[in-house]
Amino acid sequence: MPLPATLFALNRERLAQKLRPRSLAVLNANDLMPTNADGVMGHLQNADLFYLTGVHQEETILLLAPDALDPAQREMLFIRQPNEHLKIWEGHKLTQESAAAISGIKNVKWLSEFPSVFRTLACELKILYLNTNEHSRADVTVETRDDRFIRECRKKFPLHHYERLAPLLHELRVVKSEPEIHAIQAACALTGQGFQRALKFVKPGVNETEIEAEFAHEFVRHKGQFAYPPIIASGANNNILHYNQNDQICKKGDLLLLDVAAGLGNYMSDLTRTIPVSGKFSRRQRQVYDAVLRVFRLMTRAMISGKTLKDLRAECEALLAEECVGLGLLKPSHLKKSTPENPAVRPFFMHGVSHSIGLDVHDVMNAGAKISPGWVLTCEPAIYIQAEGFGVRLENIILITEDGQRDLMADIPIEADEIESLMRRR
Repeated sequence: MPLPATLFALNRERLAQKLRPRSLAVLNANDLMPTNADGVMGHLQNADLFYLTGVHQEETILLLAPDALDPAQREMLFIRQPNEHLKIWEGHKLTQESAAAISGIKNVKWLSEFPSVFRTLACELKILYLNTNEHSRADVTVETRDDRFIRECRKKFPLHHYERLAPLLHELRVVKSEPEIHAIQAACALTGQGFQRALKFVKPGVNETEIEAEFAHEFVRHKGQFAYPPIIASGANNNILHYNQNDQICKKGDLLLLDVAAGLGNYMSDLTRTIPVSGKFSRRQRQVYDAVLRVFRLMTRAMISGKTLKDLRAECEALLAEECVGLGLLKPSHLKKSTPENPAVRPFFMHGVSHSIGLDVHDVMNAGAKISPGWVLTCEPAIYIQAEGFGVRLENIILITEDGQRDLMADIPIEADEIESLMRRR
C-alpha cells in the first residue's frame, strides 16, 4: 500500500532537527545478497532508508545536509540510471521523476554523480553521520554496504568528526505516525484473514506444512508476505520458541501453536494463537489457556506511557507465577525465593512479553526508553509445560495512546469458546 511522500518528508525533517550543526548524513540501501552460482536473494530494503524516502530500489543513497551552502544540496537522492539492458533483464527501474514523487525529494541524481557531490559536501561540512545496524539483538556477520562506506569515509576523510545515526533513527522510528499505524493495521487485518482461513482448515491428520501453505495463499493473494518465518508448532513443538521445521502431522488431542503474521508493503504484524487440533480444548489445556488469556488481558491494560519493556516483563512474570501456582506448576514457597535475576516462573516463561513492531518485526528502539503515545508493541504472555508436552502463547499488537492503549488485533478471535465455535463450523 503506497504511503504519502509527505510522511517521508516529515521523517527527514524530524531527523534533520536532531543533527548537529554543519552535519552530513548518509544512508545506503541494503545489498543484494548472493545465494549460489549466479543467484541473488530478493531485495530487502534498509528500513532506515525506506523510513526516510519510501524508495524500495537497490543501490540507492540518501544524503542529508541541512546546513549546506547550496539549498538544492540539503537533501539529495541518488539512484541507478535506467537503461535498455536493465529494462530487459531486471524490469522497471525508477526514473528521477518517479523517485521524486515517491520520496518528496526534489533533487534526485544518478548514482554515478554521488562521489563528486559527496566529496564537495564533506569538504564543506565537518560532521559525518553514518549508519549501522545497532539493534541490540543483531548478529551482523556479513559486511554490509554501510560497513564498506564507513571504511571508505574514514580512509578519505580521517580528520572529520563522525557520529552514529542509528540512535537518532531508533528514537524517531519507535513513535509511529498515523500513516504508519494505518499500514500496520492493514497488515494486522490480513493476518486475521489468514488465521480465520487456518481455523477452517486445521484438523487431525493435516501436516504443519499444509497449514503454512494456507496462510501463504491468503497473504500472497492480497500482495502480502510472511512478516517472519512462520511457526506452525503442534504437540510438544509448542514448547520450541522459534520452531520452524513445520513438517509434522497434527494429531488428535494436541494443541497447535500458530505464530504467523503478515507483512504488507513494508510494515509488519505479529500474531500468536494456540488452538486445539481436534477443535476442542481438553480440560487441562483449557485451564492453561484461560490462565494465559487472563494475563494477556491484564498485561494489555498495563501497557501505558512511562513504563519500560523491562517493567512490563517483571509485571508479566509476577502474574504468570501466580497463575502457575493455581495450575499446580509452582508452590507459594517458590514465589518467596523468586528474584528479578532468577524469577520462579522462568522454567515456564523464558522470554520477554513485548517488543516494538513496525518496519521490522522486532523494530528498533533505544535501550531503556520509556513507553510513550505512538509506540506499537506486542503483548505475548505464555506458559510452556515441557513435562506435559504442550505450551500456550497468545500475542496481539497494541498501540499506545494518550489515554491508554488500543488493540490493533481486537477483532481476531482469541477467546477459547469463540475459537472452538469457529472450528466446529469447518
